[in-house]
Amino acid sequence: MPDAPIRLSREVREAVERGRPVVALESTIISHGLPRPRNLAVAQELEAVVRDGGAVPATIAVLDGVARVGLGKGGLERVAQDEGMRKLGFRDLAPAVALGASGATTVSATAFLAHAAGIAVFATGGLGGVHRDWVTLQDESADLGLLARVPITVVCAGVKSILDVPATLQRLETLNVGVVGYRTGEFPGFYLSSSGLPVDWTLDSPAQVAALMRARWQLNTDLTALIVANPVAEQQQLDPALHDRVLAEALSAAARDGITGQAVTPYLLGYLVEHTGGASLEANLAAVRGNVALATEIARSVAALR
Repeated sequence: MPDAPIRLSREVREAVERGRPVVALESTIISHGLPRPRNLAVAQELEAVVRDGGAVPATIAVLDGVARVGLGKGGLERVAQDEGMRKLGFRDLAPAVALGASGATTVSATAFLAHAAGIAVFATGGLGGVHRDWVTLQDESADLGLLARVPITVVCAGVKSILDVPATLQRLETLNVGVVGYRTGEFPGFYLSSSGLPVDWTLDSPAQVAALMRARWQLNTDLTALIVANPVAEQQQLDPALHDRVLAEALSAAARDGITGQAVTPYLLGYLVEHTGGASLEANLAAVRGNVALATEIARSVAALR
């Protein structure tokens, strides 16, 4: 077993120690979310967005039993090219470290490791949540439970639209996870600019988000995560009518094919990519780019407060 199961790259460690802005990035979008070789190009592009915005990117993964916060060129290439790379949630971290395994980190694992490394801001695409058949199967993403315990700011485009969005928002309220809309009064719909559901609070600038984070620290209410829901631009969203039609078809196909458990989400997302001619993937990437850019501005604003 390695002596240091969490290892920060030199660049990330120095930035954290000096109070410079750092943005955490997940790695499952690289290993499992995009086709090769485009996945590596996107990973490099997202890190470049952070650097161009004046912050340090910290892409996170577990390699050979070591949780690495900041991968570097070789690490990014390995995550992108290794077809045996596992998908690791929070509960998988200890087994992966103990057994010397390698895997890309999901939202729950990335949020935990970023917070452990002293990083305050994390950018991703869409969160997991409550599945549509929860009443029958009680299927809920591990993202929610983890975000109820880790005080990190997560910039995202809402929760994946294949899920039960109203139930997810209700669950987040029950868990006391903060949710604010960024320049919107409606919760984003991942591929869509809006889910049609309202948010209680709207913030209009990175400085306001940083001020909210500071207020949480001062009040000691930063016991859970803060979700900054940032909608994909309307001109870059998936056509809403196409989204609704294909999603309905995908749900019917999943039921017909007997898809259950952890296989449901990748099945539905894959169906959407195929039957929208790749348009859902492009909307997803547009959302991720926007989230990474906003997270970078927020990280800079937070660093300026300290």
